[in-house]
Amino acid sequence: MIPENAEEDLVAVVNAASVRAVSNSELDATAAARESLVAFKFGGSSLLGAKRMLHAAGLVRPVAQETQVVVVVSAMKGVTDRLLGIAQALGEHKSERARAEAEAMLRTHLDVLHDLSLDSDEQERVARDLSSLGRDLLHEVSVRRHSAAEPAAAELFDRLASFGERFSARLFAAALEHSGVPAVPVSSSEFVLTCDTFRDAKPNLAQTRQRGREVLLPLLADGIVPVVTGFIGATPDGRITTLGRNSSDFSGAIIAHVVEADELVIWTDVDGIYTANPNESAQAHLLHDLSYEDAHALALSGAKVLHPHVLPLAEETEMTVWVRNTFKPHARGTRIGPAPVGAQHRCAPVSKEPA
Repeated sequence: MIPENAEEDLVAVVNAASVRAVSNSELDATAAARESLVAFKFGGSSLLGAKRMLHAAGLVRPVAQETQVVVVVSAMKGVTDRLLGIAQALGEHKSERARAEAEAMLRTHLDVLHDLSLDSDEQERVARDLSSLGRDLLHEVSVRRHSAAEPAAAELFDRLASFGERFSARLFAAALEHSGVPAVPVSSSEFVLTCDTFRDAKPNLAQTRQRGREVLLPLLADGIVPVVTGFIGATPDGRITTLGRNSSDFSGAIIAHVVEADELVIWTDVDGIYTANPNESAQAHLLHDLSYEDAHALALSGAKVLHPHVLPLAEETEMTVWVRNTFKPHARGTRIGPAPVGAQHRCAPVSKEPA
């Protein structure tokens, strides 16, 4: 596995032909008979900084030239923890520290924008979007600063935590545009309808599907890649919620389910699912194919294969799920699908990057 801090490894040109070959050769026969739709989900490590965002955009580009693509993004690695730190500081009445961190958060994302090296007009447009979002974040901090003392509530945590994905979606859409892929950021709070259990909200899948198709299908029909925020939703009265920490796989599955994607590709920082942790066992080997039943058995045995709600959604529509390494796009990864592909295993896969 390429170390996550090896930035120099990410400047190599993506082998677009190999990305297409792996994806296209494995398409199910039913998908091949019509224009297919692929959902890509990128975690926080895959989007940490401009180089990685452009690298990830290079994975999207060849696929988007041949089929419809929707992308789901996490916040950049470390950003959600920083945002929750702001909420904690407010709860501890450390308003100056909270404001300073909120200002630093905006600078972090403006620095990434600068490093994307967009043309001047596009850079100015995205900077305005990011700055507007930054003002919203500072407003949240300022309101709490001048309000009566109160503990940091779960609702506040969710509102603040949502900014990471919202910043990330704007930046990654810009990276795609810079790479020649028409793209727009989309906030999942526009259509992912949830209960009001803040920090661990449950989606209403039927209403989410109906609302989401109204938002996403026109974009896809126009050849535009929607870059959707993972992790977040909203209550019926519009209050921001989150689906819980490390829920970005679930977010990807929800969006893939909404648009009836043929495949969900979870781009992460490992080569796929292993029979054991390769850092601990010399006998560990990569599992190339799993059926839904195989993967479910692994999960029941305690292995963290995927978020527990991913497989039921995938199985409902016979969607193929891939776990692949963002930094080794030539590697096939692990396929989880409807066909009886491979024997069952009882094993513990290597852990994937956090949401």
